[in-house]
Order: sequence, then structure tokens, then C-alpha cells
Amino acid sequence: MSVKTFTLAPPLAADRTLSPTLYINQRVKELWAAGEQVYHLGFGESRFPVHPKIRAALIENVDARSYLPTLGIPELRAAVADFYTKQMGVEVTTERVIVAPGSKPLLYAFQMALAGDTILPTPSWVSYAPQARLLDRPVLHIPATPSDEHRLTADTLRRTLAQSSHDQHILVLNSPSNPTGQMLGPELLAEIAEVCRATNTLVLSDEIYALTAHGHTPHVSIAHFYPEGTVVLGGLSKHLSLGGWRLGVAIVPTGLVGQQLLNAVAKIGGEIWSCVAAPVQHAAVAAYADDPEILAYIAECTRLHTARTQHFWRAISELDIPCARPEGGFYLYPNFDGWREALAARSIHTSDDLARHLLDKWRIATLPGTAFGSPPEELSLRLSSSYVDMERDEQAASLLARHRAGVDADALVRDHHPAMAGAIASLRSFLASLHE
Repeated sequence: MSVKTFTLAPPLAADRTLSPTLYINQRVKELWAAGEQVYHLGFGESRFPVHPKIRAALIENVDARSYLPTLGIPELRAAVADFYTKQMGVEVTTERVIVAPGSKPLLYAFQMALAGDTILPTPSWVSYAPQARLLDRPVLHIPATPSDEHRLTADTLRRTLAQSSHDQHILVLNSPSNPTGQMLGPELLAEIAEVCRATNTLVLSDEIYALTAHGHTPHVSIAHFYPEGTVVLGGLSKHLSLGGWRLGVAIVPTGLVGQQLLNAVAKIGGEIWSCVAAPVQHAAVAAYADDPEILAYIAECTRLHTARTQHFWRAISELDIPCARPEGGFYLYPNFDGWREALAARSIHTSDDLARHLLDKWRIATLPGTAFGSPPEELSLRLSSSYVDMERDEQAASLLARHRAGVDADALVRDHHPAMAGAIASLRSFLASLHE
């Protein structure tokens, strides 16, 4: 009996790769299970414990099992609107809010709802471009290089938009950025807003890391400057370590455009995800409440993310590896072009080669720059500080307990992060090997 085969849709047939972040996490766990020592710098997952009030709210609503409105329950949408009004400093009304099982499906749904090219900074998060390709949508990358720390400018945006053959566009911004950790400042955002306004460009502003700013650069939303053309996206995964709960939110623009978008995404959601899990929605009401204890917990976790990430950045800088200083989140994007000749002598010519070499020989798990849209020959890697020394739940809880017992955040990183110290030592040995 012959085996029946089916033809995949063109976008899926053309791209057989898994999400790079999910793949590296799976690969590292396989190596751990085999007893290997691996320094996991490849996966960005905030690992701190669930806040007790949010846990209690989930348990209290565990019997909630009915289908809920696709847009989200009214009390959650109202809580999100109030939360973002206070956090962003711009008024958000309940009617402009939609919730979904993660911000990733929301990003996909908004791209599905709109026509035009998708415009992406270089580098940018691993799922933006694949989502566009799944929709058979053209993707234009705004050029940037390590020499200018991959800075986005209004001029490079303008030149990229001029290459489009469509009369409207979707610009995806991410501030703080995954993978560079950099923030878009208010002057630049105002310039970008003017360019977008003049070119019929809608902005999907992924602000999932907004509450993890490191303190030396404030987070500002482009919605301040372009409220009529900005969709703000966020969720609970980063600042409250609830990635697996899958709760994302979006705030549509003001006016008729926003209402049309909300209706379109609600239709898409109704056919794809129906609604966010009922217990999670009820627990999220507590997460978005104006609760001083929860806000203090967010600030506490952010201090630790900051200390860990800045410590890593200082160590990389001391090794003379070019790397922009992160301003939020828990990512770094170092560049190894300065060692190109020595790496080529070892048959390492691309960032994929480099990432593979570091994992196979030095047991350092990273992601190659190609996953983020950087050219293959650019030897950039993304490192994440979020997992190392918090691989197990009890490790994360222990670090938090030590901090609460009075251990300064910087001392905590220096004295209680053996895996981070090991990763830095291994990276130092790798660079030394290039001179042998």
C-alpha cells in the first residue's frame, strides 16, 4: 500500500527551519540530559517566580472554563487600558484593547489584516520576517552595520520605504530591542513618526520589554508621536516571567483606523484562537492591577536583569569585543568581525558557523546574527543573560531570596553566578585560541 503525500503551501515548503530560539533551547536541553556542561546564552526567558498574588488569582479561577470574548473579558481590557495609560503616559481606552494567547499571534494577525510590505530594522527579532513569509508578504530590511551599533535612522528608513512598490507599509519596531537591547530615543521616534505619517506606514510597536529598562535610558513609546498610526503590543512574559502563560495584549490606534483594525483582528482571532484561556485572563486582571506590591516586584526583577546583563556587557567590553551597551531587556549583540581572518583559518565564515563552533567546541549556546536578519558574513551573535544560573526554578528563587536578604545586585552577580563566570571564561579561552 503506497503512502499518501501532500504538497505544502509555498511559504512552508520554502522554509523548513524551526524558530531559532525554540531550536537552541531544545538542543541545549538535549545536551544537558546527556550530562554535558553547556552555558545557555541562546534563549530569552525571564525566569523569576510567579508573584504570589498572581498565582493566587490563577488558582482562584481554575474552574473558569467557558469560552470568553475574543477581545478579552471587559475587566481585563479595562485593567490593561488603565495600566498602559499610567505606564506610557498616553490615554488608552478599554475599547482599543485586545488580548490574545501571546503577543506573537497578535503580531501575525495584524500583518494578516493589513496589505503592504513589512519593513524591519536590521537586526530584528527572529519571528517578524518568518511571519511575513508565511503570509507571502515582501520583507524589506532597513540596513545597519556593526560599525554604527546597528542604529536605526530616519534616513535609512526613508530610503528603504522608497524601494517598496506598495502605497502602504507595515514598520515593526521593538524597543528595547531583541536582539541588541537598545532603546529608541524620543527625538528619533518623533522623526520616524513623521516619515511614517508621510508614507502611509503603520507601526507595529513591540514593547514587550518596556518594563525591563535598565535605568540609564527611559523607555518612550512611539504612540506619543504617532497615535493615529501605531499599534502597541505587550504582554506578561518578560517583566513578570510568565512566558508560558501566553498572554499578549495590543492597543490599536485612535480613530477609525484603530476600530477597523480591532474588528479585523477580532475576526482573525475568532477563527484561530477563539480566546485566551479563561483562568489566565482572570489572573491577568491581577497582573495588570495598579498594585504596589506587584509594581515593586517588577522593579525588583528588573534590577536583577539589569545587573546580570550589564555585568555580561562589561565582561564582553573588557575582552575588546564590540557590543552596544544594552538599555533594556536581557540581550547583547556582540560582533566578531575583528577576528575574521583567524576564524576563516578555522573554516568559520558566517555567524552560523561561529555559533555552531562555540556550541560544539566551547559549549556556549548562542544564536547567529542570520536569525535576526543580519547578513551571513557579518559575524554577530545574540547572547541572552536571562537563563544562565537560573536554569532551574529553585535557582531563580534562591537568587531572588539572596537579594531580598540584603545581597547587593552587583555582588549577587559577582559571587553567586558560577555559570555566568564560566561562560565568560570560556569566551575568553575561545578568543585566546584564535591567536594560537
